[in-house]
Amino acid sequence: MLVVSEQNSTAQPLVLVDRPRPQLAVVTLNRPERMNSMAFDVMVPLRAALEELNHDNDTRVVVLTGAGRGFSSGADHKSAGSVPHVEGLTKPTYALRSMEVLDDVILAIRRMHQPVIAAVNGAAIGGGLCLALACDVRVAAAGAYFRAAGINNGLTASELGLSYLLPKAIGTSRAFELMLTGRDVDAEEAQRIGLVSYAVPDDELLDTCYSMGERIASFSRPGVELTKRTLWSGLEAGSLEGHMQAEGLGQLYVRLLTANFEEAVAARAEKRPAAFTDDKL
Repeated sequence: MLVVSEQNSTAQPLVLVDRPRPQLAVVTLNRPERMNSMAFDVMVPLRAALEELNHDNDTRVVVLTGAGRGFSSGADHKSAGSVPHVEGLTKPTYALRSMEVLDDVILAIRRMHQPVIAAVNGAAIGGGLCLALACDVRVAAAGAYFRAAGINNGLTASELGLSYLLPKAIGTSRAFELMLTGRDVDAEEAQRIGLVSYAVPDDELLDTCYSMGERIASFSRPGVELTKRTLWSGLEAGSLEGHMQAEGLGQLYVRLLTANFEEAVAARAEKRPAAFTDDKL
């Protein structure tokens, strides 16, 4: 099966779905020239692909990965793409609908019947880290790295469930430190702190995930599905969806009421330190 919604500059589908082994589907973000950034032109077909696979009873395990050297570099600062169904909306409502599109991708992974394995082949930055954390299992290539990037961009580091999911994955002290410093975590450290299950050589990443997927698929379907459900319900003392709404509103507040995001983008382009302020220019 090949999912095609939008296309990149080389007329290739932005989201690919392949079946390398029986009962296993691989979803690949296919915008390598932008390190698979989370433009809406990518996220909308990704959500559609996940929803289709969720109802495909021949698929027992899903692997999510990226083409090229990035898993996903998070928000696209140059070409965000088109948000569907926003004609006639004001800017604040447009922003809310945009946030909802991205929230729906995270929740689609969480709600899938099948376990989802993140094959983190490269950079998982900002929203890309959130994508990886939404998956049930994470495996990193040796060259992969992770960053909670919002704080570096003059925003909050809390987005798309990150401040909910990261402390549960690695503990509160480490999560606070990574989100407040915005530093990079390489694959070796990610394995050591429990952010990923394994760090493997780059050329062994997909085969490792395929073998794990085949093992999972060999077990009882309801046993696997109920195990996934109970693991998540046990982690959720509160509501993930409600928490994401609070995160998103905080992110929008900072984005719309300050010029810090624009300053961060400009400073990066001009190769200078960013000078963040509290007032919208």
